[in-house]
Amino acid sequence: MATSTETAGTGWVDKYLEHVRVERRLAARTVELYAIHLQALAANAAEAGLSLDRVQTAHIRRWMAQLHGAGREPRGIALVLSCWRSFYRWLGNEGLVGFNPVKDVHAPKAARPLPKALAVDDAVRLAELYDPEADPWTEARDGAIVEVLYGCGLRVSELTGLDARASSTARGWVDLDALEANVLGKGSKRRIVPIGSKAAEALRDWFAVRGECAALSTAALRDPAGAAALFISAKGVRMSSQAVWKLLRERSLKAGLAAPVHPHMLRHSFASHVLQSSSDLRAVQELLGHANIATTQVYTRLDFQHLAKVYDAAHPRAQARPEGARPKPKNDNKQTK
Repeated sequence: MATSTETAGTGWVDKYLEHVRVERRLAARTVELYAIHLQALAANAAEAGLSLDRVQTAHIRRWMAQLHGAGREPRGIALVLSCWRSFYRWLGNEGLVGFNPVKDVHAPKAARPLPKALAVDDAVRLAELYDPEADPWTEARDGAIVEVLYGCGLRVSELTGLDARASSTARGWVDLDALEANVLGKGSKRRIVPIGSKAAEALRDWFAVRGECAALSTAALRDPAGAAALFISAKGVRMSSQAVWKLLRERSLKAGLAAPVHPHMLRHSFASHVLQSSSDLRAVQELLGHANIATTQVYTRLDFQHLAKVYDAAHPRAQARPEGARPKPKNDNKQTK
């Protein structure tokens, strides 16, 4: 087995790059990135006084930690490790190394992205939007959809699964007398969600005109389950999730919001705003129907962001000074000449 730095270095890298370019037919840009990553590997090994066939798993872990400490994102580190792992796998297949030092090394987990939630003012603006030029039937329906999504924190599938009234075949339904929504969530788990006053008011307005759909009676004969839905289309059948996505996008633009709103953004907004006001994580978990509280805990990060913004705006010592700037000390004991 070759052990010289020269043999177990540039020559192996060049042969491997030729292999991925010709035999694996990787894209030119991918080959360029492989070359960069392998040059870094060879440089690390040379700095440690090692040939590439003497690299151990501990060395790989140390170099990975250096990448992380230098600010490389977990996804970027994963790509580097993937390249190194593939390189050593090829060396093993060629009989040039006895083991793959990268085999059991994994990149740090990427931080779970924060859910996108609306600011309270933006959520209220969307909920209170009224378009006088829209058809009154559609306006009443769409307004109720926004209020229920934001006021109850439902998933879009839970919303579209609601029926106008309880029955033995209903997946879910609303009870305005009790101000409750009976919801069938993920894993066929049923939960009761309270309906707030604004959502209840919007639902009553919708119930007052729902029966005016010209196609409802015909649809009831053709598709009774679809016609029993709480929210129906102009064709008299259950609204689809895609239709809800579309109407939310259109209403958010009409409301002048900076970004289009989707159903899950209103669910995130519901959770974040309730948590900001109550700090009751268990209650929010129950309202959202999360099986694991760890899923709900992500909203505490949103809540901290909110608190940080309030602090930055309100606390007299929160405003960052320009770099290098320091307040001049007062000297009340100046001697006068």
